[in-house]
Amino acid sequence: MTTPSGPVLPLRRNRDFLLLWSGTAVSNLGSNCSNVAYPLLVLMLTGSAAQAGLTGFVALLPQLLFQLPAGAVADSWNRKTVMIWCDALRTLALGSLVVALLAGHLTLGQILCVGFVEGTLTVCHRIAAAAAVPNLVHPAQLTLALSRNEARTRGAAMVGQPLGGALFGVARMLPFLVDTASYVVSIVTLVLIKGDFQAARAASPRRPSAVLRDIREGVEWLWRQPFLRMATLLVAGSNLMFQALVLAVIVLSESADSSASAIGVMFGIAAAGGMLGSLAAPALTKRLSLRSVVVGANWVWAVLVPLTAVSGDPIVIGAVYALLCFVGPVWNVAISAYQLALTPDAIRGRVLGASSLISYGAIPLGSLLGGLFLDWFGARPTVAALTVWMVALSVTATVSRGVRQAPEPVAAGAR
Repeated sequence: MTTPSGPVLPLRRNRDFLLLWSGTAVSNLGSNCSNVAYPLLVLMLTGSAAQAGLTGFVALLPQLLFQLPAGAVADSWNRKTVMIWCDALRTLALGSLVVALLAGHLTLGQILCVGFVEGTLTVCHRIAAAAAVPNLVHPAQLTLALSRNEARTRGAAMVGQPLGGALFGVARMLPFLVDTASYVVSIVTLVLIKGDFQAARAASPRRPSAVLRDIREGVEWLWRQPFLRMATLLVAGSNLMFQALVLAVIVLSESADSSASAIGVMFGIAAAGGMLGSLAAPALTKRLSLRSVVVGANWVWAVLVPLTAVSGDPIVIGAVYALLCFVGPVWNVAISAYQLALTPDAIRGRVLGASSLISYGAIPLGSLLGGLFLDWFGARPTVAALTVWMVALSVTATVSRGVRQAPEPVAAGAR
């Protein structure tokens, strides 16, 4: 690991960062394959959009329940060890789904159980990984590293989602088999990393009361930052919208008799937009203020959301979705770089847990509400309701005092 006082190695020569990046890229690729397959599998088994929404809700419920404990774990335990255990247990969970599909005994109950377990482990893994990044790269390269991570995430979606749809068309178990194997690859790359995932700290047993106090410390620190507080609430609102919109565009495409492969291609096109946004993020974040990013992103989404319902053609929907996804990485890089640089390493996991509880906690609600709205009203009325919601968020961002007084990004943070 390079330090502020040592030589600054290019990211392409930072072995530890490249190992973490590549292992997570493979894992993300597998997850995108299975993420596309989950709703398709449930829709095929039950024919119910509400059941598909329920499956998404249960799989994402850990985002609401376990962010704060996961943040405490990331600050108290060795982050590398946490990530390895999470990958190992996710391998077993997905493997059980593959076995059940091969045996022809898969039930909705098992899908819900596996989704919940995998979702819980994913929360712990993601927070530990995010908290570790500033310790593996030079502070001056944090924004660039985060943009590379965004590109990795979007690239995995661009390839993995069409691949997942295609694999599902060949055999239902194939997307889940690929995801299982991807976790094994991630374990190998983590084992090979030599750098420390956290600053040195005293190891001591934690009492439950101390853990609760630690969690409160992270929550209170975040809440005392007006800009980060409002940005986190706005992320929650847009995440709810996007999760419901995913189900809506799948239903729109299926109503136009699109195949599973075509739906996968639709999300691949959308992910390509996200990839372009990731590559553009470093340059854009240098030119745009944090306030411009927050206000502008919300209004762009508000304008584009209703256009997803113009046609049931997955190519057309994918093109509109690509524009929506272009904006996301710019937001993520700008806000995440500021938050990670500002937050001391000792509480970084807990602060990430607190912000993730709010922002990611809205995702399972979006899945549940999206499924219910689709069953009650249909796809296009659901998109109309999401448009109204997005306009309300945009107005909130525009008039918010915390956003208006947004600080300039800091060049480096506490370590």
